Amino acid sequence: MDITTLPVVGSLLHAGADLLTALTTGLSPAAGEAAAALAVVLVTLAVRAALVPLAVLQVRAERDRRRLAPRIAALRRRYGGDARRLQEAVQHLYTSERVSPLAGCLPVLAQAPVLSLVYALFTHGTVAGAANTLLDATLVGIPLGHSLLAVLASPLWAHAWVVVVLLLVLAVTVELSRRAGARWNPVDAPAPGTPGSGTTAAVARWAPFVSVAFAGVVPLAATLYVVTTAVWTLGERAVLRRLVR
Repeated sequence: MDITTLPVVGSLLHAGADLLTALTTGLSPAAGEAAAALAVVLVTLAVRAALVPLAVLQVRAERDRRRLAPRIAALRRRYGGDARRLQEAVQHLYTSERVSPLAGCLPVLAQAPVLSLVYALFTHGTVAGAANTLLDATLVGIPLGHSLLAVLASPLWAHAWVVVVLLLVLAVTVELSRRAGARWNPVDAPAPGTPGSGTTAAVARWAPFVSVAFAGVVPLAATLYVVTTAVWTLGERAVLRRLVR
């Protein structure tokens, strides 16, 4: 079943297509063929600006976890051999201190529908029964509906450098964000010899780069969204970590 045929989803797609089309038309005199790509970037910035209150909650949650880090480390030393009791003790600590361990996920969860909408708009040939003109939009010759894999497998492979540059920017941004997060909210490494400690460390080190792999297989429009939001997040965190008390 194609969920885009559902009334609510179809209406959202139609509204999203109308918005991006209007922005593209308005930007065309100044941006030319890059107007649609710029429209995606502007929509991303608008979404992130609207989510600043959630980002403030996220930074406050980071601050609270940082404050509780010594007590959590003590619990790990006390219950390190009993995963169930450790989990219960940590959960009790969060509850008693009124700290939500899920607060840090709010901006990501809030963006998921928007990213899904952008993905759908550039992977469907029709929207509300009409031809999807957004699929004709390009950036440096690459249709915004093409992924890196599609570009490499097509006669447009010579233009793949555009996507590669975006992925490199994303990878650098992700690494800078990871390092900044590690400095702001350090996590105690498991003691040597602890079962699964090597796997846990490897997951913590490389999990942030899943977004880079994701950006390489989705349409270029979605790649632009992911790169823009990653750069915004890096700058936003740097500012909020100084301002939020």
